[in-house]
Amino acid sequence: MNTFITYIQEFYRSIDKWFLVFCAGFVTLLIILNFRWGVETRWLYNLHSRFARFSGFYLLYAIAFFIPFLLLVFTKYKNDLPPRAFWILLVIAPAIFAMKVSFGGLSGWVQGMVEGPWGKYIGIIINLPARLLLVCIPLLLFWWTEKSTTSFWGLTTRNFNWQPYLMMLLIMVPLIAFASTQSQFLQVYPKVKQVAFMQDMLPHSWWTRILYEISYGIDFITIELFFRGFLVFAFVRYVGADAILPMAVFYCSIHFGKPLFECISSFLGGLLLGIVAYRTQTIVGGLVVHLGIAWLMEIGAIAGNFMKKH
Repeated sequence: MNTFITYIQEFYRSIDKWFLVFCAGFVTLLIILNFRWGVETRWLYNLHSRFARFSGFYLLYAIAFFIPFLLLVFTKYKNDLPPRAFWILLVIAPAIFAMKVSFGGLSGWVQGMVEGPWGKYIGIIINLPARLLLVCIPLLLFWWTEKSTTSFWGLTTRNFNWQPYLMMLLIMVPLIAFASTQSQFLQVYPKVKQVAFMQDMLPHSWWTRILYEISYGIDFITIELFFRGFLVFAFVRYVGADAILPMAVFYCSIHFGKPLFECISSFLGGLLLGIVAYRTQTIVGGLVVHLGIAWLMEIGAIAGNFMKKH
């Protein structure tokens, strides 16, 4: 754990303090505006066409990602602007995740082939793996073209030491336990309630819930590969460790539909995992932490709902 503390201290010493303050203030403003007007929950998810939803999410993510980067580039790097490849990546990055979020999934196609609850269940189960594939295709093309890292955007066990990440998970346990007592948290979690309808068919079908949790976990591979992998390793070549802060702001913006505490902590968590990924050159540890937190939140929410009922 001391190693991680050293990474944070070195990052703080190397980063421009004005840029750190700006990003913290900017993400605070975005959070306030979102929870005041419900940008994601009231506006974006009420857009009916897939193109309109894609455009709305792209605009949100572009604002969160472009503004910190543009400020950074036109102040700190104004005398030596990044090459064209940087600008291409900057424009395309929000589009990749907006495409992932607005993707309609394969539920309609599956339910056309398999009728009833099984069709609905299978559609839910394969939705997140399909989104991983959707994101991996452009990331693979960029990696193959640029060859900016020897591993696929930090997906390597080299320099991976499990002990500090275990400590991070242990620190999160009391926070998750507290969150599990909050009604706002319990309205969103556990995510496994999406397949609760299968209990009517198979009352003891524990395996349907386990399979859902595995599918749910795959989504965090997508997130870590994109944010701590692609957005860190593709951009540090141009602006160094400064790239971590715009990534953390962008990462926070994808949590605007989540409970307030989770949304706020996502900026700090994204910043920490970005620093660690940058220093260790691997995203595996962040993936372990993210998966661990996600499944602990599922367990906490199940326990919280059980205690609420009894």
